[in-house]
Amino acid sequence: MFSKIYQWIKQETVLVIAALWGILTMFFVPPSSEYIQYIDLKVLCLLFCLMTVVAGFQSCGVFHWLAIQLFKKSKNGRILSVVLVMLPFFTSMLVTNDVALLTFVPFTILLLDQIACPKALVPVLVLQTIAANLGSMATPVGNPQNLFLYAAYNLSAGDFFSAVLPLTLFSFICLVASSLPVLPSKLPKIAMGRQSIANPHRLLIYGLLFVLCLLTVFRIVHFAITTLAIIVIFFFTDKQLLKKPDYALLATFVCFFIVSGNLGKIESIRQELNVLLQKNTLITATLTSQVISNVPAAVLLSGFTESWKPLLQGVNIGGLGTPVASLASLITLKLYASAKDANLSHFLLIFTLYNVIGLVLLLLLTMLF
Repeated sequence: MFSKIYQWIKQETVLVIAALWGILTMFFVPPSSEYIQYIDLKVLCLLFCLMTVVAGFQSCGVFHWLAIQLFKKSKNGRILSVVLVMLPFFTSMLVTNDVALLTFVPFTILLLDQIACPKALVPVLVLQTIAANLGSMATPVGNPQNLFLYAAYNLSAGDFFSAVLPLTLFSFICLVASSLPVLPSKLPKIAMGRQSIANPHRLLIYGLLFVLCLLTVFRIVHFAITTLAIIVIFFFTDKQLLKKPDYALLATFVCFFIVSGNLGKIESIRQELNVLLQKNTLITATLTSQVISNVPAAVLLSGFTESWKPLLQGVNIGGLGTPVASLASLITLKLYASAKDANLSHFLLIFTLYNVIGLVLLLLLTMLF
């Protein structure tokens, strides 16, 4: 019993911390009907819808199929290393950074073992992690913090993309240059076997539902219509997929909505956060992300500033740095830890080195331009 509770707490550490923090703030701001106003139902519904549809895509094997097709077309090691890094970079723009890593990191571990390139494993996995975090920056649906800030500040598509696309382009160039020398030019040939997409008819349905999600993000379709449609359709096509969304993440959002709302009513804290954000929103958002991760940082800090652009850039750049800066990074760490001959100290060294370099470069670019 206690071991199960311990394992759950270990697995959902961020949720537990958020819940405890929320309970602590309740001593200063007693629960009332105003708490309901803290909760952004639209963001929660959109996150649920996107996670459910992406689970549908995964059940069809579409991402694994894509990876194999691109591998077969890679003529040498340099091209393959770029392909492996760019897969999570581009797919994270549509299916979130954590899903991209859950999909492609296991594939990469298996592939590099088969082609006997153990020394390249850690650099490739670290670059994939950075790629997923930075690629997800490019769209409102790429990660939870983008989706939240896009809705919370009622941003237009033009405003959003003008803030993130220059950083995304710079990230793309740096990642391609960094990944080119990772694998040797000549690689042994291996048989990957035939791989097909399961349930193509369902894939079409999930594709249409994903379009519906995008229309909702861009405020063309009401979120209640999309949420109801997805629940009903998945219930009749594959109700098991309704268990796949990360409900702990949704609960974490609720907790941080309460934390942010309550802190906003505590005068001394509100003044201190206002001072920090007025001095430098970009740096404050980046540093806060290093400690509590970028999703909670976005929710927390948004209640204290109208400067959405440096906040948006800060929590995305802040996904680099420590392993907890973006919780998606922990996915790679866990998957690598279970790989053959895993060396966690070496992984963390390379991870920290690459992330700090990327963090500094992106901060300098943002502050200069």
